[in-house]
Amino acid sequence: MSDQLKFIVGELNKDPLNKNVNLISFNSLNTEQILQVLTDVLAEVDPSHKVDIREEDPEQTTVRILEMLRILKYKPGPDTSSVAFRQALVQGDKNIIHPIIEWLFRNMADLKKRAYLAQYLVKVEVPVDILSDADVSTLYEQYEQLMEDFKSLHKESEALKNSGYSTAELRSDLDTMEREKDIVIKRIERMQKKVESMANREAMLSAAHTLRLEREREKELANQKQEQQTALSHAEQRVGRLQQQLKDARQASTGATSEGLLQRLEEETNVTTYIVKQKLPKELEARQLEVQILGKVLSEPAMGREDLDILNNKLQVINGEINQLVERHLATKNPSEDKLAPFRQQAAIIARKKETTAELLGELRGKLTSLNEELDLKELAGEAVLGGEEFKRYVNKLRGRSSLYKRHRAELLALKAESGVLTRTIELLQTRNESVRQGLKIEERKEDVTVNDFLNQSFEAMRHNPHS
Repeated sequence: MSDQLKFIVGELNKDPLNKNVNLISFNSLNTEQILQVLTDVLAEVDPSHKVDIREEDPEQTTVRILEMLRILKYKPGPDTSSVAFRQALVQGDKNIIHPIIEWLFRNMADLKKRAYLAQYLVKVEVPVDILSDADVSTLYEQYEQLMEDFKSLHKESEALKNSGYSTAELRSDLDTMEREKDIVIKRIERMQKKVESMANREAMLSAAHTLRLEREREKELANQKQEQQTALSHAEQRVGRLQQQLKDARQASTGATSEGLLQRLEEETNVTTYIVKQKLPKELEARQLEVQILGKVLSEPAMGREDLDILNNKLQVINGEINQLVERHLATKNPSEDKLAPFRQQAAIIARKKETTAELLGELRGKLTSLNEELDLKELAGEAVLGGEEFKRYVNKLRGRSSLYKRHRAELLALKAESGVLTRTIELLQTRNESVRQGLKIEERKEDVTVNDFLNQSFEAMRHNPHS
C-alpha cells in the first residue's frame, strides 16, 4: 500500500498536474478532494473531464466517472460487486479510488488512445421502436458505415506512423523529383530545338517512331517466345511426371484384386471419417476454447502482482479440492467389483494409439503436400525435375562420385598423417642437431684451453732454459 501511495504522489507532483502533495496530505484528503483528484487524472486521459466537481451535482459526478471507467474498461476487484463499487465511489472510499488512480497512471498512453477512439467508436444506443422508422434506420446504417470507415482510416494512419516514413523524407523526395522533372523538361526543349533546325525533320521523326515501335514489338515477341519455351518445358516435365505416376500405378496394380482395392478404400474411408468426425472436432473445440480464454484475458484490464497472487491462490484451492474429490472417489470405489476396468483401459490405449496414428498421418500428409508444392514451384521456376530412369542414373553417378570422394579423402588423411610424422621427425632432428652443436662448441673451448696451456708451458720452459 505504501508503494502504491508513493507512486501516486510521485505522479501527481509531476507535470502537468503539479499537485505538490506528500504522503500525509494526500492520504488525509476528504471525499470531495479525492474525487477532484480522480477527475483531474481522468482529464489527462480525456480533456472533457476537466471540471470542478463543486459546481457539479454529486450524482452527475458519479455517473460521469462510472461512464468513463466503463469506456476505459476498468474492472474492480473480483470480490467487489457493481453496487458496492458505486457506493464506495460516491463515498470517496480510498481503498477503491487509489487503485483506480494507480491504474490510470500506469496505463496513461493506452488509455488516452482508448478514450480518443471511444469518441467515434462507442455506438449510440437507439431504442428498437425508433429504429423501426425508415429514415432513422437509414441514418443509423450510415452512422455504422462511417464508424467502419473511421476504423479503416485509423488503421491506415497507425500503419503509416509505424512504417518509418516521415514528412521531411517525403518532402525531400518530392523536391528531388521536381528537380529531376525540370532537368528532363530542359533536355526535351534542347532536343526539340536541335530537331527543328534539321531539314528532314518530319521524315526523321517518322522513322524514329517506326524504329521505336519495331523495337518494342521485337522485345514483345522475344518475351512471348521465352514464355512459350517455358510453358513447353513445364508441359514436358508434367507429361514426364504423369507418365511416371501411371507407371507406378500400373506396377502397384499388378497382382491386385478387386477385394484388395475395396479393402484399401475402406481403410482410407475409415481413417478419413475418424479424422473428420472425431479428431478435427476435438481440435476445433480446443482452439475455440483457447480463443474464448484469450478474448476474456484481452477484455480484462491490466493485472498487477496482487491480482495474479489472488488468482494463483484460488487456483491452488481449486486444485486441492479436485485432488480431494479424486481421492474420495478412489477410496469409495472397489477395484475388484469393477469388471469393466480392463476393457476401459484397453479402450483408452486403443484411443491413444488412434490419436497418435492420426497425428502421424497428418504430419506425413503435410510433408507430402509441402513436397508437392516445392516440386510445383521448381517446375514453375524452370528447374529440371528428374524422372525415374534419369533419377536412377543420377543416383548411380552420385554413388560413383561418393566412392571416389571417399578414396581421395582416405588418401588425403593418410598424407596428412604422414606429414605430421615427418614434421615431428624434423623437429626432433633439429633439436638433436642443436644439442650436438652446443656439445661441439663446449669441446672446442676445452681443446683451445688445453692447447694454450701447452704453448704457455713450452714458452716458459724455453725462457728458463734458453740453451736447452
